[in-house]
Amino acid sequence: MRNTHEKICAHLCISVENAFAMSRIEIKVPDIGDFDAVEVIEILVKPGDTVSAEDSLITLESEKASMDVPTEVDGVVKKITIQVGDKVAEGDVIAILEAPEAEKKAADAEPAPAAEPEAEADDSDEEETVDASEADAGAPSNGAEQEVRVPDIGDFDAVEIIEVHVAEGDEVSAEDPLLTLESEKASMDVPAPADGRITSLKVSVGDKVAEGDLIAMLAASGKAAAPAPKPAAEKQKAPARTEAAPSAPTAPAQEMGETVTTFEEGTVARDEQTHLHFVKRLEGVLGPYDPTRELTMKPSDTEGMRSIHGSPSVRKYARELGVPLEKVQGSGPKGRILHDDVRSFVKAVMAGGAAPAAEGGAAAGPVDVPADLFKKPKVDFSKYGEIEEKPLGRIRKFSAGNLARNWVIVPHVTQFDEADITELEEFRQESKARGEKEGAKLTMLSFLLKASAGALLEFPELNSSLGPAGDTLILKKYVHVGVAVDTPNGLVVPVIRDVDQKGLFDLARELQEISVKARDGKLKADEMKGGCFSISSLGGIGGTAFTPIVNAPEVAILGVSRGSMKPVWDGKQFNPRLMLPISLSYDHRVIDGAQAARITGYLCDMLSDIRRLLL
Repeated sequence: MRNTHEKICAHLCISVENAFAMSRIEIKVPDIGDFDAVEVIEILVKPGDTVSAEDSLITLESEKASMDVPTEVDGVVKKITIQVGDKVAEGDVIAILEAPEAEKKAADAEPAPAAEPEAEADDSDEEETVDASEADAGAPSNGAEQEVRVPDIGDFDAVEIIEVHVAEGDEVSAEDPLLTLESEKASMDVPAPADGRITSLKVSVGDKVAEGDLIAMLAASGKAAAPAPKPAAEKQKAPARTEAAPSAPTAPAQEMGETVTTFEEGTVARDEQTHLHFVKRLEGVLGPYDPTRELTMKPSDTEGMRSIHGSPSVRKYARELGVPLEKVQGSGPKGRILHDDVRSFVKAVMAGGAAPAAEGGAAAGPVDVPADLFKKPKVDFSKYGEIEEKPLGRIRKFSAGNLARNWVIVPHVTQFDEADITELEEFRQESKARGEKEGAKLTMLSFLLKASAGALLEFPELNSSLGPAGDTLILKKYVHVGVAVDTPNGLVVPVIRDVDQKGLFDLARELQEISVKARDGKLKADEMKGGCFSISSLGGIGGTAFTPIVNAPEVAILGVSRGSMKPVWDGKQFNPRLMLPISLSYDHRVIDGAQAARITGYLCDMLSDIRRLLL
């Protein structure tokens, strides 16, 4: 049997017109089996678009399958010759591309497949010859239980089941779809081989199946799917290719798809036509097979998937954007979901269509991120060497989801700056003894709290959160600041309230208390809620700068690294100064770059002159 991809390419019709350094290429409908007219349900490109090889141009849909038609060459779309709703057949021109001369030469140089040996063609004819008496003998008798298996789907080892249309006990007729399989560019239904009742289902949504896998048991009522009549002798030859490949294949008409699959009890007929049909639909008519490719779509439930009507490219596009297709209203024929519907859904959510976020959770506004987005692929690390599996702590498990969600949902930007804290550090050292008498350990974090409180009052947008609809700002009149504390079980962020109303020693004492409670695991849930702004300090550990993740629904977070002595030019000479690196990560929907620079400038001014903190 010839390579499947070569057979498919043998039936692709591409004619080339010379035009100096560029070539006009007509993209025609390739072999789509025994379909005379298949409806165009979506056009994925427009004149002027630049496309690459394997990019989908249009989506076709029959009663039982949908498929994307890609281009085999890079180029620019010059003209679309069909419209949505048109019905096309093999050889119809769908688009004209302008491609570089190199692409034209590559298409011209494509070797035409050799003709099948006569002996093989004869064998194929013998295998597919079925007379009426044999068909009757192969049909199951009333009440006889038969196995329904996956037909020949080409070289694919595992194709995902995205939809199961029947349940145990359901009555079905011959050719009724039992389940739907989907690859990246095509989806197809597996039909019932005969009338009967489903006695048991062997698969479920999300399973991956291959040729010959048992999918159901059917108690047949006696009427099997009838094989299509064998084509006339004069139609046995495949149509010749265009000038790009002048040598035409001489394979029998079964390769072109004039018969349908016939099922026998406990077996699956594996004729050449069925092989081509399923492979073409799985590979998106021309897409190359990649054995390492894994399908990532994981439908949440069967009922939700039954309502989804969209092409494989639409499903892939939605997965890339994190859009739940079951929530998208389709505007295409029969309620089909189009690419524009997915884009409109995202625009609506951005404009305020998302559900409000819970306090301390994700920010309101942009997208409803599915949990599947954060699932990691399963890897067997033990085959590379010795491993040890350790359970993740409760705090780490809880914070992991929030951190990942906030990083994806909030459009982060980080502003970096340096504060001259030479005098501030001198004052802190001088005040340490007095602080100990007051029962307070005066750390740099106490001064950072006071400087942050001043910034929250000076810049109201910094002390805000996006409204539930994403189109308003909630300005807060209180100043509560969260402080990240490193504990043996993970990072926690207790909140110090009314920072603007407390002195340095009061803040130092409170910092000591919450740090001890955090490390002992005695913080209450209420003590980690209601923050307006957060500070994450790595000064005691090291580093020069980092990008902290915004703790939504807050709109900014301050990262602080270790201070170091640097030579600073004062206009006349270099002086040794203690410089503190700060990193302000902010939500770009609320704070823009210019404002962020003003905020970090304000913080540097506050920290460089201790007198300003006391005003």
